[in-house]
Order: sequence, then structure tokens, then C-alpha cells
Amino acid sequence: MASEAAPVPSSRAPSPRAVPALGRRVLVRGLLWGLFGCLALALIGLFVWGRFSFPSDRTPEGAYLRIVIAVNRGHAEDFFAYTETRAQHACYTIRDYRKNTRDRVLSSFPEPERTKLAASYAEDAAAPDGADVFVLYARRNGWMNRLRKDLSGIAKVEIQGERATIETARGTRYAFRRRENGIWGLTMFTATLSAEAEKAARDLELIDKAAADYERAAKADGT
Repeated sequence: MASEAAPVPSSRAPSPRAVPALGRRVLVRGLLWGLFGCLALALIGLFVWGRFSFPSDRTPEGAYLRIVIAVNRGHAEDFFAYTETRAQHACYTIRDYRKNTRDRVLSSFPEPERTKLAASYAEDAAAPDGADVFVLYARRNGWMNRLRKDLSGIAKVEIQGERATIETARGTRYAFRRRENGIWGLTMFTATLSAEAEKAARDLELIDKAAADYERAAKADGT
């Protein structure tokens, strides 16, 4: 009687040595997924905590801290909303007057004065928004460097009606005024920007008179 052939082990069946290794891989994979899950939950928790614990910009502290963040990031445009209303209006006024002045120069002034004057007004005139004008003046006046040196932690807050003062740990005092929408705006740039807006208005008046003279002269010459 022929002897029966011994069964051939299946190539798909894990070897005795492979079983513990497979278990370790499953365990490691499970631990990694658990770690990632805990990390994701921690990040979500931090976001929620930061979102609801960070002071509102309807408080002087909240406005000040947003200015600090913008300055640390080097983005002056990010705290344009935390300047007072007069400063913001001045930025838009500067942009509009400079645009009108440049247009008047280009339409009526002769060369080479036309090119020279138009170039001097071009940057402000081309600003898309008031925040962009604010960035230009922050750069020209070194406001970001000044703030970067002076800003520090809040030591004391004083509120009197629509005005507030924040005193920092370094002893610097920053004045704020409550805007119509409830946001507190820093007042330290208002005087400079308002003066620039008034200058832009005077410049337009002078340019307009000069342009009218050039137009009359050109008409008299028949050109």
C-alpha cells in the first residue's frame, strides 16, 4: 500500500516566528494612531481655549494684544482696524487727494514737471485701501520699529468713558479711543495722519490752480 504524501504547508500561512512580529506591527500602528488622535484633540482644545479666552477687541486689552501680534509679525495692515476712526478716515482722505492730484498733474502739466510730480504722488495714489496707506506711513515714519521696542506686557488699564490708557510693564502708556463699532483704536498715529490729510488737500488746491494756469496758457498758444 502506497504511503500517503505529507501535506505541503501553505505559503500563505504565517510562520511561528512571523506571528509575534505581526502582532508588534499592529500594536505599534495602534499606538501611533492613538498618539495622533490625542495630538489632534490637544490642538483642537488649544484652539478652542485660545478662541474663547483671548480678550475681545471690544476691550482695550484685546485691541492692544492684537496690535502686539501684528507688530511681532511685521504686518502693519493687520492693526489698521485698531487705530481710531479719525486716523482711518485720514488714510482714505490721503489716498483720494493724492489720486486726484496725480490725475490733475498728468492731464495738464508740461514735461518734465509732469513726470516728476506724478511720480512723487504715485505711491499714495495707487494704494488700494486705507490700510495700504497706513502701511506706507508706518514704513516712512518707522512706526513698526518704535512699537517693537516699546510694546510689552500689560501692567495697568484705565478706562474713562470712551477713552482708555494701557500702561505696559516698561512704563509706556498707550491711549485708546472707543470707535463707533465698539472696537478700541490706538490714537498715537492720528495727529500725523490727520496733518498729512490736510497737507494732501492743500497740495491738490495748489496743483489745481497751477493746472488751470497751464491750461489757459496752452489755449492761448493754440496748442
